[in-house]
Amino acid sequence: MPTYDYRCEQCGKFQVTQGIKEKPLTKCPTCGKPIKRLIGQNVNIILKGSGFYSTDHRSTNSDTKTDADTKAS
Repeated sequence: MPTYDYRCEQCGKFQVTQGIKEKPLTKCPTCGKPIKRLIGQNVNIILKGSGFYSTDHRSTNSDTKTDADTKAS
């Protein structure tokens, strides 16, 4: 399940684990005051498989120019 960041003006920043289909919280679970959900604070990406490292699909000669590089010069 995803973890979402929230900010309460009285209690500060906290995290809540919620399902994707659950509605965002509107009140702080500690003090009951209004809270705001912070967007883009906790982004985790896991890349699995091949092709994500510079050595997976790169030629041994990295000085080779592509067609786009030669047309631009």
